[in-house]
Amino acid sequence: MKTVELVWHDLTPRLLEVTRVTRLTPRMVRITLGGEQLDGFKYAAPDDHVKVFFPEPGAELPVMPTLGEEGLEPPPPGSPLPTFRDYTIRYVRPEERELDIDFALHGHGPGGTWAANAQPGDKVGILGPRGSTMVPHEFDWYLLGADETALPALAAWLEQLPAGADVTAFCEVAGAAEEHRLAGEVRWLHRDRGESLQQALTGYRLKGGDGYVWVAGEATGLKPIRRHIRAHGHHRDWAEIDGYWKRGTVNLDHHEDDDE
Repeated sequence: MKTVELVWHDLTPRLLEVTRVTRLTPRMVRITLGGEQLDGFKYAAPDDHVKVFFPEPGAELPVMPTLGEEGLEPPPPGSPLPTFRDYTIRYVRPEERELDIDFALHGHGPGGTWAANAQPGDKVGILGPRGSTMVPHEFDWYLLGADETALPALAAWLEQLPAGADVTAFCEVAGAAEEHRLAGEVRWLHRDRGESLQQALTGYRLKGGDGYVWVAGEATGLKPIRRHIRAHGHHRDWAEIDGYWKRGTVNLDHHEDDDE
């Protein structure tokens, strides 16, 4: 029996500095963060994520989190609230004390707004990852799906699965200009052509044998996909279908996994 294991990590708040800003596509930018506080940082799975704490407009430093025995604690009454969002780790280079995070630029929200204007020397805080979902590389096949918010995790999946693995991957983006060069084959779905992750995956017939399903993106659109996978009788522990954001909602704590 193949077992998916959750490995927990100690939480340590870290204050980091922007060292590079790289525009990947018109709507995605890679922010490289560095600093001595990256020592001891844990990264183990493709969809590992951190909370990124952003400075308020005009401020140099973010309001950093306070940790208690059960995790994040609310600030004292009257204190400023931390501004944070969850983001997937793209690359970690421990020897260089560098971490890359790819930001989708939607033109709104604290994360996208900050990333669109980030410059070397800017500072942010990070917290996490809290845990890593360790998926065995022994499944007969893998079905992967993402929109641009989950594209960094999809890219890591394709890099980390062994050569020769049976992988089917879909990625929904705004249009052809948002495609990335990835380690494996991907069926790109373009919204400007009316294509969607929901349409592609609800029409996909699962293969026989033992397979693992990982899909992430807009939470509402994932519900029909989740129902479709379950209707095939797929093993519940062999599927991870996560909402990385929700249309019409300002903040969604990464991840949302409806148990409907």
